[in-house]
Amino acid sequence: MTSAPTARTPAPGPGRRSAASPVVRPTDHDEVAAAAGEVAGGPAGRRAVSGGGWWTPVRVVVAVALGMYTLGMLQKLPCLDGAWFSGQTSQYIHACYSDIPHLYNGRGFADGLVPYLDRIPDRISGGMEYLEYPVLTGVFMLIAAKLTVGGDSLRQEEQLYWVVNAGMLMVCLAVLVVCVVRTHRNRPWDGMLVALAPGLALTATINWDLLAVAMTAAGMLLWARSRPVAAGVLIGLATAAKLYPVLLLGPLLVLCWRAGRWGAFGRAAGGAAVSWAVVNVPVMLLSWDGWKKFYTFSQERPVDFGSLWLIIQQRTGRTFDDANIYATLLMALGCAGIAALALCAPRRPRLAQLSFLVIALFVLTNKVYSPQYVLWLIPLAALARPRWRDFLIWQSCEALYFLGIWMYLAHTGSEKRYGLPEDGYQLVIAAHLLGTAYLCAMVVRDVLRPEHDPVRKDDGSDDPGGGVLDRAPDVFTLGSPAPRPLRQRSATTVPRVAVRWGATLRE
Repeated sequence: MTSAPTARTPAPGPGRRSAASPVVRPTDHDEVAAAAGEVAGGPAGRRAVSGGGWWTPVRVVVAVALGMYTLGMLQKLPCLDGAWFSGQTSQYIHACYSDIPHLYNGRGFADGLVPYLDRIPDRISGGMEYLEYPVLTGVFMLIAAKLTVGGDSLRQEEQLYWVVNAGMLMVCLAVLVVCVVRTHRNRPWDGMLVALAPGLALTATINWDLLAVAMTAAGMLLWARSRPVAAGVLIGLATAAKLYPVLLLGPLLVLCWRAGRWGAFGRAAGGAAVSWAVVNVPVMLLSWDGWKKFYTFSQERPVDFGSLWLIIQQRTGRTFDDANIYATLLMALGCAGIAALALCAPRRPRLAQLSFLVIALFVLTNKVYSPQYVLWLIPLAALARPRWRDFLIWQSCEALYFLGIWMYLAHTGSEKRYGLPEDGYQLVIAAHLLGTAYLCAMVVRDVLRPEHDPVRKDDGSDDPGGGVLDRAPDVFTLGSPAPRPLRQRSATTVPRVAVRWGATLRE
């Protein structure tokens, strides 16, 4: 009896992923993960695959992330117990500083003032007339203030305010991790980079950055699902909470230009503009002075902690009054270089790669590099270069800087001058700048030599987070014609693929 011919499964179209795509296990491709896996019981087994039990990858990664977040909260206990309220030096010595409790009273929330609409008295704000945060972050802060009830004194209210914010930010963290895990469908374990990042545990409750980071991750997930309008809406909302997410429209523009996907970019940019306007325009109309405070404060803010400009300023004794001009010029030149890289690369870069490079360029050239800015980069780094060695090198530099800045502030704020002196602080600034630059260099190498890109090398993917860009042909480049991306294989085992300049790739 002759058997019927087996029908070939059609290749998935752009932005779609075959249901039979195997899950990439870090223990099979990453030496550091494999070594760590021996401690945890050996290589991943059947339960490491989605559907292999209740403990699916997303649940495992979220549980680990929440555990690390809890450890980060415990690290702040000395401040919660009293160091926030016993002078500046104590909170620096314990390395547990947070803006959150101090701004509860300092920005008028304790007095029931409405952000942007009510002017803050100088006696409590130190001269800050209005809240200096974007509108959506201000709404987040106000909601937390409304939930802060039951304190018998201002100190207890400030403690409760931090706890309430920490709980709300924990929800943001869960959203962030879920989005990172699901952005690359066949690489869920890359989310463990986010979950175990020391920088996240240490800085998550310093400020309110996790709100914007979570919405940015959600926008990237929606783009990966080929939903550009929804992705744009989330990017616009994230920009209404923190300025940096708007920079992601740059990589989208260049990649859509190379792939000829102008319609998708237009829908994403339009969605971002509309959602940003819906949040901001009402506040602009009600109180222009209150709304613009964030932008004027950012413009007028002098050179501050963590930046390259601070090292130069301290070493030369020169005050950089024109730091905005220098930073803007370097940012513009860097973005032009990244655009040229994207258009000249032998294969179209992945969205996560360009997004990481642009945001990293922004923090490296900015006049301030606060410790919590590492939160902006962690999810992008996990998607751009999911390799534990490079990630841990970078995170070690960030952890060193986290300790260094508080020891430096303890030194400057204490008459006994214990802590880290100025020269030592400059060294830790240099370390965390060089750590970020190192990871950027590795991503640039992956772009120029795609055979080194972990995402493409491990299973032959093109751009699993690229949505409409995934496996789309190029229509415009500045270099040699790019090779046609591999289609996703449906076999349970996918061989490694070497991508060479000018090579023709076949199934």
